[in-house]
Amino acid sequence: MSTHHVIATYVIETSLPLQHAAEVLAGEQSTGTFVRVQRESDDLRARFAAQVESLQEIPLTGASPLPGAVGDPAARRRAVLRLRFPLDNFGPSLPNLLAAVAGNLFEIKELSAVRLIDLDLPPAFAERYRGPRFGVAGTRRLMGASDGAMIGTIIKPSIGLAPTELAEVVGELAEAGIDFIKDDELQGNGPSSPLSARVAAVMPVLHRYADRTGRMPMYAFNITDDISRLEANHDLVVAAGGTCVMACVNLVGLAGLEFLSAHTAVPIHGHRTMFGAIGRSEQVGIGFRAWQKIARLSGADHLHTNGISNKFYETDDEVLDSIAAVREPLLGIAPTVPVLSSGQWGGLAHATYRAVGTTDLLVLAGGGIHGHPDGAAAGVSSMRDAWASAARGETAQDAVDRSAALRRATEVFGPVRV
Repeated sequence: MSTHHVIATYVIETSLPLQHAAEVLAGEQSTGTFVRVQRESDDLRARFAAQVESLQEIPLTGASPLPGAVGDPAARRRAVLRLRFPLDNFGPSLPNLLAAVAGNLFEIKELSAVRLIDLDLPPAFAERYRGPRFGVAGTRRLMGASDGAMIGTIIKPSIGLAPTELAEVVGELAEAGIDFIKDDELQGNGPSSPLSARVAAVMPVLHRYADRTGRMPMYAFNITDDISRLEANHDLVVAAGGTCVMACVNLVGLAGLEFLSAHTAVPIHGHRTMFGAIGRSEQVGIGFRAWQKIARLSGADHLHTNGISNKFYETDDEVLDSIAAVREPLLGIAPTVPVLSSGQWGGLAHATYRAVGTTDLLVLAGGGIHGHPDGAAAGVSSMRDAWASAARGETAQDAVDRSAALRRATEVFGPVRV
């Protein structure tokens, strides 16, 4: 990898010649505009212009062209484009990098589709951005889970519980042996259950459990807010003995996440809410592989990837690629924990483990735990039993035969995936 360039990979569509469209994109995002200007010398272009590294045509899909695209839609062609951007154009700054690789290019009318799918970043970014402060190892240490899948849940109902009711739920989950609990992303700092009241209600419950057992589950309080409030929100949690804070990456922004990371004394649970707005369309936006790199560099210790058989739009293959992406080494920074969520329950453990081959995962089940017919404690047991069985190399049917909690879960969630 070059130490002086960033390589951005796109999927583009155009009704114009592919090479011409690629050069328009490269020019618009570096030295050029719609016409050659007086001081755009050959020397300046040689030093600062983005260059087409490669352009490979791929089959066209059936998606409609973006609004305002020029040319005959019937003449559209599709390609994977790799552009080389000089690092000197923006330096090792993630906000300024995004202005180049994911800025006005989505508005270029010569393109009937454009999607950023990957970034190859030079070491300078890791010299400026430390990435996760805790990662996999620090998270396991703080929650007292040295091995096996980390089993967690989301507070349900997502909103509406009074702090006293929240404390009751947390107590039940702790007694069930859960590793991790988090606020829903919808539960921020509203007047019905403000952050300060949730912290005051939850932390004594967790401390009492830890005093008795020597182990305290990790609770991720949602501290998402204006950047000016992040530090105070974080400090409120830490002062009460909390061991995790949650930030919605797309809502506080990369600069907000990095600001929090520079200050944090506990892991940051990075929620990807609103990612679908930038990642769902195959015609426009940013793919997860590119997005997760900048989120990890900005300091996310945990990062949501979705899970197989989920309730959202992603296919199993897309989810598995997201998990693999988060687990891939990135510029020597600490490994981020992939967070599996959305429609997860014990019956997915064996299929997931077979596909990913690791238990360095935080597996969250909301309805899969709280919706268990015998209650949340049985839901935790069903998850724990299933993942332990998968890690031992047993079959899904072995797990069902051995675990009463998992058998009962199948009555609600259906057969296990084999």
